[in-house]
Amino acid sequence: MRNVTEHPHTGIVIGIDVGISTTKIVGINTEGTVLNPFRIRATDPITSLYGAFGKYLHNNGIQLGDVAQVMVTGVGAAYIDEDIYGLPTAKAQEFVADGLGARYESDLEKMIVVSMGTGTSLVKCDGDNIRHIGGTGIGGGTLQGLSRIMLKTDDIKQVAELAKSGDISKINLLIGDISAHPLPGLPMSATASLFSNAKTNASREDIAIGLIYMVLQAVGSSTILSSLESGIKDFVLIGNLTLLPQCREVYDAMEKLYNVRFHIPKHSEFCTAIGAALSYRNNSFATH
Repeated sequence: MRNVTEHPHTGIVIGIDVGISTTKIVGINTEGTVLNPFRIRATDPITSLYGAFGKYLHNNGIQLGDVAQVMVTGVGAAYIDEDIYGLPTAKAQEFVADGLGARYESDLEKMIVVSMGTGTSLVKCDGDNIRHIGGTGIGGGTLQGLSRIMLKTDDIKQVAELAKSGDISKINLLIGDISAHPLPGLPMSATASLFSNAKTNASREDIAIGLIYMVLQAVGSSTILSSLESGIKDFVLIGNLTLLPQCREVYDAMEKLYNVRFHIPKHSEFCTAIGAALSYRNNSFATH
């Protein structure tokens, strides 16, 4: 894989985020416009990368000669050591890509980026100062694994659909269940304990909403705790879990409770791929 020494003024930059479960690809043209993001389920890193790349070029009528640079990132990027289809190829640092993509999509300069993938990583951004500050092993993989055991499916779309008919009060213990009055800073509807109210005959719908709330609330709580003393009140959610319809209801409640703001950008699941492409313009490459 060759080093990039100069930036041509013409051509599309392709950003590819090779994840554990999905590979995402975007193109950014010379005007800085994101072109039709696309994703496929990952089978193995090499197959999914080449498959996504070929399909993306075909769908968008892009010729190999139109591409100035390919930037790869994500855990699967470690398996890529050659130029993709003979095009100049380099690796972008994943956490920098998270920050650059979230900043591009949100127009915020100061934020914590919450990358909600198989697990969850937290990246603090303050202008051009972008750094990884931690994370949690709770994420989409947690939801899939527990759903596989408890609901006999790991199809997240199916779990989210089931959850729409679920009753969270039949799973979680709420402040209203243990107190006659709201506690300081905690309304009666706030969660006192996840899954504490679950019954042995809980319905699949109730279990589904319980699992989704557990994962989303755990991620939200980790994010808020990570921001203490930083003065940051804006959290940008990126990654596949942001597609869950329950995100808005969970994070709207947390916004009111903690006086913070959770943002879900338009291309939330593609932010890392967008950031990988942008890192070429910013000259933010990982070592090869």
